Amino acid sequence: MTRIDSVVSALSGERAIELAHELVAVDTRNPPGDTRVLADRIEEFFAELGLDTERVATDPAKPNVLATLPGERDRTLLYNGHLDTVPFDAVGWSRDPLGERDGDRLYGRGATDMKGPLASMLHAAETFLDRDVEPPVSLAFAVVSDEETGGSAGVSALLERDAIDDIDPDACVIGETTCSGGRHSVTVADRGSIWVTLRAEGVAAHGSRPMLGDNAIDRLWEAVSTIRRRLSARRLPVDADVERILAESAAYYEPTMGAETARALFERPTVNLGTIEGGDGVNTVPSSAVARLDVRLTASVDTSGVLADVRDCLDDYDAVSIADVSWSTGTYEPIGSPLVEAVTTTASDVVDDRIYRRSATGGGDAKKFRNAGVPTVEFAFGTDTVHAVDEYTTADALAMNAEVYARLPEIWLRAVEADEGGATAARNADDADDADADGRGDSGT
Repeated sequence: MTRIDSVVSALSGERAIELAHELVAVDTRNPPGDTRVLADRIEEFFAELGLDTERVATDPAKPNVLATLPGERDRTLLYNGHLDTVPFDAVGWSRDPLGERDGDRLYGRGATDMKGPLASMLHAAETFLDRDVEPPVSLAFAVVSDEETGGSAGVSALLERDAIDDIDPDACVIGETTCSGGRHSVTVADRGSIWVTLRAEGVAAHGSRPMLGDNAIDRLWEAVSTIRRRLSARRLPVDADVERILAESAAYYEPTMGAETARALFERPTVNLGTIEGGDGVNTVPSSAVARLDVRLTASVDTSGVLADVRDCLDDYDAVSIADVSWSTGTYEPIGSPLVEAVTTTASDVVDDRIYRRSATGGGDAKKFRNAGVPTVEFAFGTDTVHAVDEYTTADALAMNAEVYARLPEIWLRAVEADEGGATAARNADDADDADADGRGDSGT
């Protein structure tokens, strides 16, 4: 039995669900997103293991906790999880939203997103130490706040304070649940976004004489309709590496969306009219109106080019303008990268089933890490109850997660070393070819 196998054999689904229950029992709904009590418990957990911790906070109510388990090699694999959850209304639940055990199920807000997977990461760490096994690489843990609302107090704060640079991770795995409908996946890409606020101006009039005014809502609706029509017809150019990801993404989403919709989701922009506001009453012609659009784009697509298309659409509507805009470009980790290969291989071995390498339909903390130069994927087994009433996870899912997180450092290290070995061999071959060419050139003069 190898040392890693010794760690894996000591993992316990019962222990993982016990840890998950402890995490779920602390109310960390966001908003308001106060995670101080749970962050204190995470610090205590690492301290009990003998690990030093660091607390980083730009908002005292939303702290982040860092810890590192030293390994044999001078490489670091970062595990990331978040403490906050989406809100819940206990009236609609048949189980206690702050944790209720029923057989091999643990119910509660955050059970599968993502206090359950976080518990599996913690369990893997404690098992390495309990078995007195030094992991093959250093394992760093970034347990953060403020993820569910995309706030600035979580991963963004760690990046701004250079806390991630201090860890210097070579790769990162985020414990978001990425499996649903009996299909398993690792999320290797996210989508870019354009959030644009449009404002239309009109001329007020009485509702009984609408021909004497210009309806701002009508003007806005026409502009929005044009944007949606033109963008939805625009085929998106993507990198060759992304094409491979999209093929698996379409296959993954096809059972729930249908083949045509699954392909269109990534081949073309999606445009959602999130809000539209205007008018003071039913009997008035509104003189102003505001709409907010959410445009999503496949990884590697030039976001600025699509934003230029939006502006071009508005050339035909003098009374409609962009009042505010924010945007991001989708990111991805190539399918052939050591991290994707390692997570896919490890998870497939544990579950004995196919692992799709897919894009998320949205974007989260993975994008922040990738933009900071850290190769990042999301992976966890779980249930289809993310953000749902009676959210739950299972002992089996938690145990399998813990096994993946425990086996992954060794598999990832092998993949990295193989990749570096291949790169070195390629460079040596290029150098040899250059030397041969130089020699032939000399002999010909």
